[in-house]
Amino acid sequence: MKQFNLMMTFVAGAMILFTIQLNAQLITPEASQRAQVTQRVGITDITIDYGRPSVKEREVWGKLVPYGYNNLGFGTSTAAPWRAGANQNTTIEFSHDVKVEGKDIKAGLYGLHIALKEDGGATIIFSKNSTSWGSYFYDEKEDALRVEVKTKEVPYTETLMFLFPSFEADKTTVALRWEKKEIPFKIEVDVTGIVMKGIKDDLRGNAGFTQTNWDNAANYAFNAGDLDQALEWVNGSISGNFFSKETFANLSLKSRILAKQGKTQEAMTMVDKAATMGNATQIFQLGNGLIGQGQKDKALEILKNNVKNNNGAWPSNYGLARAYAATGDYKNAIKSMNSAMSNAPERFKGRLSGELEKLQKGEDIN
Repeated sequence: MKQFNLMMTFVAGAMILFTIQLNAQLITPEASQRAQVTQRVGITDITIDYGRPSVKEREVWGKLVPYGYNNLGFGTSTAAPWRAGANQNTTIEFSHDVKVEGKDIKAGLYGLHIALKEDGGATIIFSKNSTSWGSYFYDEKEDALRVEVKTKEVPYTETLMFLFPSFEADKTTVALRWEKKEIPFKIEVDVTGIVMKGIKDDLRGNAGFTQTNWDNAANYAFNAGDLDQALEWVNGSISGNFFSKETFANLSLKSRILAKQGKTQEAMTMVDKAATMGNATQIFQLGNGLIGQGQKDKALEILKNNVKNNNGAWPSNYGLARAYAATGDYKNAIKSMNSAMSNAPERFKGRLSGELEKLQKGEDIN
């Protein structure tokens, strides 16, 4: 019995030692260190994680990085593209659906590979397998997308890098640069569609219990050109919910939505309501908006009242000067501008003085 217990103790000890040896791996720097770059387009994040090899006086293209698809002598792939970096998979992740070179690809994490061509072309491959080592286990059946691009000659780069050399509100370009070559590909994002869908989802959750979120949602939809959705959301802010109430913000926004829809009479009704709730600066902004819409007489009406209701505060007189100028009444515009300048803060007087000179020459300041 004692011998049995001794043997079991020995076996258990050996297993513990084996486990410790398996887990006790030293952490040392990789020769080709990992890097990560991210670019946000709208609210969509594009993230690339990759190993960074250096040239080290080696011949890169066609040698270190062979052209096309190759049997690398290890793993299961007999026609492997380049891993687009070093060591384990280079990966690219999209937080929302995007288009790459005009082709759709779903949100998610992908292995990123490149098959380089001798004629200056390259095939960018997005693989559903993002966890393998290099391209040794690449399988064409796991492709999510392939796109064709052209490479460029660029100034020398010793260590491989990914970057986003250009971006706009709804698109960006990804580029791999190494040695004297750049391999770029374009990514487009449906920013408005993604944001609008997100807002709809958010308003059905906790965010939907706050009135200002409905105002912000309506304002985004208005600026995006979705007037019907903007009207629906601003109406939710004004009435129908437990938090709903009329405010200067939602009434003035509704007036702009209705005006854009061509519902001028309804829009002016909202303007009249909003004008009873705003401070001098808010009514000034409301009047400016009306001038921009071509509603000069309505702008003059509410800006005259703004002066009366705010004891001649300088923003109200300045707004009235702009309204008079819009209607061509420069005599009264000059009078209102002088009133504004008499009590405006010093930091604004330079600008007001310049606009007064324009009015004295008979020039509109709008």
